[in-house]
Amino acid sequence: MREALRAHRALNRIWIQEGADGVQGSLKEIVALAQAQAVPMARVPRRRLDQLAAQLAHQGVVAQLSPVSTLSWEGLWEQLETQEEAFLLLLDRVQDPQNLGAILRVADGAGAAGVVIPERGSAGITAAVAKASAGAVSWVPVARVTNLVSVIGKLQQAGYFVFAATQDGERLYYDVDWRGKVALVVGSEGKGVRPLVRARCDQTVRIPMVGKLQSLNAATAAAVVAFEALRQRHHVQ
Repeated sequence: MREALRAHRALNRIWIQEGADGVQGSLKEIVALAQAQAVPMARVPRRRLDQLAAQLAHQGVVAQLSPVSTLSWEGLWEQLETQEEAFLLLLDRVQDPQNLGAILRVADGAGAAGVVIPERGSAGITAAVAKASAGAVSWVPVARVTNLVSVIGKLQQAGYFVFAATQDGERLYYDVDWRGKVALVVGSEGKGVRPLVRARCDQTVRIPMVGKLQSLNAATAAAVVAFEALRQRHHVQ
């Protein structure tokens, strides 16, 4: 909610738990930002907050946000054309809202220029996704596309090198060059990157595993590779 206010996203109303006077920390900042933006606020009993939040946890404050608008591919491409180099995350049917929200948070932290998700077979930008993203949904451009394979082809034509993160990838993720125009495809939680999508990518990369389990969930895999890309792109030691 704080990030939504900082990004000047439209909020219809904010409800605050009765008795939360002298609020401190993030709640105090939320109140100040809401007052500055003339967002209506009301004090209500905690049971009313529980009803408003449904099954989502809250810390004494709930907001009604306008729906998060996603971009078309053309809308995201307009932004990419102004950048000499960019790092993109392409998600192949990531269906878990917690994973999608966490990936948006990773995208923000790693400086990704955007996240691309298919219109079908993927989680949408819901309240659960927004909460899991810790506010990153207000900052990271998200494009919903009809055909991920077609988007990969368009990126390649524009000079992007497209990697797919797979369990049996050709190269270790830290042995490739993540600088310049680069995109990373991350697959679904259960099946990974689909064969058709994988075949369209330039190369596959893998994360080495030494334990009994041989895979990470989508958000963790995205984080591991994205922050290696950040290290290389910004020469972070």
